Order: sequence, then C-alpha cells, then structure tokens
Amino acid sequence: MSEKKPATAPSGALFGKENYKWMIIGIAVMALGFFLMSGGKSEDANVFKKEEVYSTMRITVAPILILLGLGIEVFAIFRKPKSN
Repeated sequence: MSEKKPATAPSGALFGKENYKWMIIGIAVMALGFFLMSGGKSEDANVFKKEEVYSTMRITVAPILILLGLGIEVFAIFRKPKSN
C-alpha cells in the first residue's frame, strides 16, 4: 500500500513584490477618488449651491477614479508573481 502525503501549501508567498506595489497604487487611486468626491465645506450651511454639489469633479471624475482603483486592485490580486 502506498501512503498518501498530506497536501501542503506552496512554500512561497501568496503575492509578490509587484502585486503589493499594484495594490498600493490601487488604494492611492481610490483614496484620491474619495477625496475628490468629498469636496470642501460650504461657507454657509443654509445656502444650497447646486454647482458645488453637482460639479463634474464630484459626479463624474471621482467615481471613475474609484472604479479604476478597484480595477487595479483586481489586477493586482489576479496577477501571478514572477518566479525566478
């Protein structure tokens, strides 16, 4: 009878240095998108300024940056580390 050896995990790290670099880039892009979406504070809380709330930066550019950052994160996770 042959004995089965228990399955072991590969002895390398799950992610390589390049994967972590891409993850940090993705987090930075998402953080920039959230920062741009938040905008600044209003001078008078009782006055509604439509052009500030519905600006192109807040409703178009910021969400695109957040989705781009999420795409970079997916790329970083699925990218195979280079083996030497």
